[in-house]
Amino acid sequence: MTQDRPLSAWQKLRLTFTRRWRDSGFWYGVAIALIWPFAMFGTRIAWRGGEYIPRTGGALLAINHVSFSDPIFDVAFTICHGRMPRFLAKSELWEMPVVKWVLGGGRHIPVYRASIRATDAFRDAIAAIERGEIVAFYPEGTYTADPDGWPMKAKNGIGRIALLTGAPVIPVANWGTQDVLPPGSGRPQLFRRRRVTVVAGPPVDLSAWLGGPRTRTALDGATNAIMDDVTRLVADIRGETPPAAAVDPAKREEPQKDERPAS
Repeated sequence: MTQDRPLSAWQKLRLTFTRRWRDSGFWYGVAIALIWPFAMFGTRIAWRGGEYIPRTGGALLAINHVSFSDPIFDVAFTICHGRMPRFLAKSELWEMPVVKWVLGGGRHIPVYRASIRATDAFRDAIAAIERGEIVAFYPEGTYTADPDGWPMKAKNGIGRIALLTGAPVIPVANWGTQDVLPPGSGRPQLFRRRRVTVVAGPPVDLSAWLGGPRTRTALDGATNAIMDDVTRLVADIRGETPPAAAVDPAKREEPQKDERPAS
């Protein structure tokens, strides 16, 4: 375990004035400016691994998901290391007043789940990467269902995009955000400054699948490699050993069969 020291007040002040401002769009920029004081000064935030964020060119950030507040701190981490992230987010958010302006103005990417437009997100994410953007991806698709907060088994969309584009995939781990805003809650914990840690690692080694056939096995293999690196970062922050097998949200317990003899 690496003990991550929270940023000092001086570091936070310096980052407030030197963080990336360009390419945010008006409403996304306003949202960042409004949330910034809370993210930086309302928590005991710590981070490391910013040197792994590419300074130029398209890339993917693969991030674990434990709280609705994750994007707040992931944005802060990324823009303080010179890039403006674009997020994949469920399309329903584009129907909410104000939120839709923030997302649209920030050139974020809607995900139309269970729809004939479901593939649009992949096309738009690939286009963004080819334009040289950083695309932030929560591969689990929702908050983790693991009772102890470990990353779940992910859907293979991120593996597909990574193999199609050849862009570097940077694993990123959040921890502590679930204490700032517990999953399923709309009430942030504001009365005590919570510790939040964001850590990035080196690009995931996907050489075993790049250039080969993009079969289901290859996509799953690449996705599992990505999530293994994310999970290792979470384990390092927590100083704990992750479970041997990740929770698979696709699997549901089958109803018990009635084995009593028919009367």
